[in-house]
Amino acid sequence: MGFMKNFFNQTGRPSGLLGKFMLSTMNSGHAKPADWGRGHLSEISPKEIVELGCGAGRNAGELLKRYPAATLTAIDHSPLSVEKTSEYNKTMIGSGRCKVQQGDVSDLQLEENHFDLATAFETIYFWPGLERCFAQVAKILKQGGYFFICNESDGKDAAGKKFERIIDGMTCYTPGQIEAALKKAGFSEVAIDHHPNKPWIAILARK
Repeated sequence: MGFMKNFFNQTGRPSGLLGKFMLSTMNSGHAKPADWGRGHLSEISPKEIVELGCGAGRNAGELLKRYPAATLTAIDHSPLSVEKTSEYNKTMIGSGRCKVQQGDVSDLQLEENHFDLATAFETIYFWPGLERCFAQVAKILKQGGYFFICNESDGKDAAGKKFERIIDGMTCYTPGQIEAALKKAGFSEVAIDHHPNKPWIAILARK
């Protein structure tokens, strides 16, 4: 159990050899819920996107495919994730459509009122205070910009609760908790969708 706990604790901030192994599983492991989640963005046509908690880089790449006229900034607090995302999206970085940098979602050093869309796939579980971090997201979005959250856990499922016990600092939030924090942070419209057969949730908030 010691090894498995150490391995799963790499989810929040991958580092070292175990972190590299964790990142090698992320793109395929999270693909299905992420692909389901992105389907909720069909009515949005952003030009400037920020992907928060970019992990192993697949979501950034898929967003760039979906929006060929957009540019994207990918942020993660793990240097290893920054490295992996950069490798995954090296062609887009070379073309000038993507940049990847280390950053802290509780203190985003990005241009204010700049982005049309911010995304967070499978990452808010580890953010240090939802309201504070959501306020940071609101700060960098344009008025009328969107913040999209996609989680595999709805805060009530058995698997999510199990991982909360294993992974230090992980919290699986309910849709109601997320909505309340978004509204306190300055988002005026919040739409929530729950997968009909799984605990996956997709939340789209507008500034």
